[in-house]
Amino acid sequence: MPTSTSSRPPDDVGAVSSFAPSPSASPETVYGNAGLPARRKLAIINLLAVLLPLVGLAAAIVLLWGESFNWTYLAIMGGMAVLTAGGVTVGYHRLCTHKSFTTSPLLRYLFTAAGSMAAQGPVIAWCAEHRKHHQHSDAEGDPHSPHITARGSWGQGVRATLQGAVHAHVGWLFGPASQGLDKYAVDLRRDRAIVLANSHFELWVIAGLVIPAILGGLLSMSWMGVLLGFLWGGLVRVLLVHHVTWSVNSVCHLWGTRPFESRDESRNNALVGLLALGEGWHNNHHAFPTSARHGLRWWELDFSYLFIRLLEGLRLARDVRVPSPDRVQSRKRRRGESADAGAPHTEPDAPTCTPEDGPHAVHHL
Repeated sequence: MPTSTSSRPPDDVGAVSSFAPSPSASPETVYGNAGLPARRKLAIINLLAVLLPLVGLAAAIVLLWGESFNWTYLAIMGGMAVLTAGGVTVGYHRLCTHKSFTTSPLLRYLFTAAGSMAAQGPVIAWCAEHRKHHQHSDAEGDPHSPHITARGSWGQGVRATLQGAVHAHVGWLFGPASQGLDKYAVDLRRDRAIVLANSHFELWVIAGLVIPAILGGLLSMSWMGVLLGFLWGGLVRVLLVHHVTWSVNSVCHLWGTRPFESRDESRNNALVGLLALGEGWHNNHHAFPTSARHGLRWWELDFSYLFIRLLEGLRLARDVRVPSPDRVQSRKRRRGESADAGAPHTEPDAPTCTPEDGPHAVHHL
C-alpha cells in the first residue's frame, strides 16, 4: 500500500481518493439504483455480524451454566474483559495514539500492559497502524477500510459489502504487512515507558492468560477451576475483546450515523459504543481525534472517558482534551453541504498543534 505523505492527512484535511465513495454522497450514488433498500440490507448484515457471535456465546453460557460456567467464571471473564479492553481504549488508543491526556510514566506503562493483555499486538505497532488509518481513512492506504483496498473499491452490492466488511473486521490482519509505519511512531519510540511496555508485550499476553487461570483455581480450589478460568477468562475473553475492537473498524465504517464532517465514512454506532467502552462513537472520534471524550452528547455513554475523568479527579491524569462547544457546533454536518468544503490542505510528517485546540492539542497523522 502507498505510504507517501502526499496522501491526505488525518480527519478533515486533504482530498478523498477518486475511487472511494464520497462521504457526502447520497445512498443512490454509493449503492447504485438500489438506494435505501441496499442500505437496509447493509444494516441487517452488520447487525447480524455483531449480534450472532454474542448470541451463540450467550447460548453456550446458558447451556453450560452450573457445569462448566457459573458466576465465578462470569466474573473472571467480565473483569478481564473490562481490564484488557480498557487497556486498549484508554491506554493504546486515547493515551498513546492520540495523546488526548497525559499521565505519569508508571501509569503509561500499566495502561499499555493492560492493553497488551488483549493480545492485539505491541503498543507501538498498534498505534502506528491506527495513525496511518487516520491519515488515509477510507481512502487508498487505509489498512482496514471496508470501502477501499490497494486495488480500488470493493464495488457495489451485498457481496462486495460482505467482502469489505470481512476485510475491515479481520481479513486485513492476514494481508501484506503495512509499510512505512516508522514515521508514525517517532514520538512513541522516545517514550521510555512505552518502549519498555512494548518490549514486554509477550510477557503481558501470557500474564493475561495465567491470571484468570490462577483466579479460577483459587476461587474454586480445584484444578478444573484453573482450566475453566483459563478458558473463560483467557481464551474466550480474548475472542470477545478482539471482535468488539474489530467491529469499530468494520461496523463503524459501514453502519450508523454521521453527525459530523469527517472526510471519511466513519459512523456512530450505539451498540458498538456500548460494547467497546465508548469507542463506537466513531464519527465523533474522527471529527475530533485528539478528544479524550468520544461520546459527545449526554446520552452517548463513554465508559473510557468516565474513567479518564476519574483519573483527572484523582490528579492522576492532566491535560484532558475535549473540543469546545463552539468547535463541536462548527463541525456538525449541514444538509447539502460537501464534506470537502473549506478544509485546509497540509502535509504534516509529525504530530502538529492547531491554535483552536489549545497549546496541548496534538493532531496525529
